[in-house]
Amino acid sequence: MKSLATKVHRFLVSEDGPTAVEYAVMMALIIVVCLAAIQTIGTRANTTFTSVGDKLTEVQG
Repeated sequence: MKSLATKVHRFLVSEDGPTAVEYAVMMALIIVVCLAAIQTIGTRANTTFTSVGDKLTEVQG
């Protein structure tokens, strides 16, 4: 039982726990930014392809 208490004390004193949480928060923020960028790029690409498709239809018609 003393070993468990010692391990818990070491974990609470060490900075590994907070460091892991900081990395997790940074990773979450990076993922959110990447998803927003991908969505924006996808929307712009869709608009561009639609515009090109419409112009090709006009030329053929």
